[in-house]
Amino acid sequence: MQTKQELRNIRDDSAESIEAGNCTIDDAFMLLNNPLILFSFADSLRKKAAGDRVTYVINRNINFTNMCIGTCKFCAFKKEEGYIMSIPEILEKTRAAAKINATEVCIQGGLLPDWDVFDYCNILENIKNEFPDMHIHAFSPMEVYHASQNSNMGYKETLSHLKRSGLGSMPGTAAEILVDRVREEICPDKLTANEWMEVIKTAHNSGIPTTATIMYGHIETLQERIEHIMLIREIQKKTGGFTEFVPLPFMPSNNILGMGKSVSRGIEDLKLHALARVILYPYVKNIQASWVKLGRELAQSALTCGANDLGGTLMEEQISKSAGSTSGEYMAPFEFEGLIRQMNRLPQQRDTLYGVVSRGRESLTPSG
Repeated sequence: MQTKQELRNIRDDSAESIEAGNCTIDDAFMLLNNPLILFSFADSLRKKAAGDRVTYVINRNINFTNMCIGTCKFCAFKKEEGYIMSIPEILEKTRAAAKINATEVCIQGGLLPDWDVFDYCNILENIKNEFPDMHIHAFSPMEVYHASQNSNMGYKETLSHLKRSGLGSMPGTAAEILVDRVREEICPDKLTANEWMEVIKTAHNSGIPTTATIMYGHIETLQERIEHIMLIREIQKKTGGFTEFVPLPFMPSNNILGMGKSVSRGIEDLKLHALARVILYPYVKNIQASWVKLGRELAQSALTCGANDLGGTLMEEQISKSAGSTSGEYMAPFEFEGLIRQMNRLPQQRDTLYGVVSRGRESLTPSG
């Protein structure tokens, strides 16, 4: 067992380089092998990057269809005989979000075979017509890729149509692990790692910010996790377009990839959040702990391991729920504030792009 002085020496050897934004693969493995150092270092970098405020956003998820031509082995959401929401149904859910002072609707769905960019634009335009101030955070790189292919357009033209129709930002989902060895096994028909990165960089260069994600805990190696996070860092150094990094643990229920597997949440999740903070410092300011995926208590713990954001109220969440999440679909603002204060941190409501929002009088119970 290493002494406190030995642990201090290990950290001091790498700290200056890491704080300058140059964490290497060797540094990452050293820290993973010394979790006490990793957690302490990540927490100190969190404090430098984001202070003691912990943020959350009042938003609503709208998963507009669960029908999909995709073949992802980790998906439990897709249904052959599923639903496609009508525009009136989408607007009704947006109205319910507006009633609790939501500043964002997050819109994603399965891939419909005949949908092109104008179908996606139709959703955006209808929401903006009724709710011009509502931020629309919508459509993963896979959806943009799909719309681009079906419309015979390049990424730039596709994204230009979406932005003109009201797209404010994009979720950086569909990233999974940005290593094609892994993608060929778990999502063989999805866009490649390079295609994901090209859509994201084109979005950033078109003035559309995005989040960044990783889905971990299935067949990937530790090195592949590290490589993924480092790819995010390299993109951010060039574009500055990522608002946050969101680790998403694999949910094993009701899908092919998870058959026969059980996953216990805990130390490995905290190590991944801490590692993300260390590798991405100082380029990505915000590391989010997903309360839906981790559960509320573990998400709280992640606040001591580099995370500074707890995500959104959601109001409904179908994708994680279908894959076994039992954490619920809605967390009211007062619940966020209570969780955050329990950790001796300062709660702060934010908007999608991390602007400060002054708390209004929102309803505590969603409807619709």
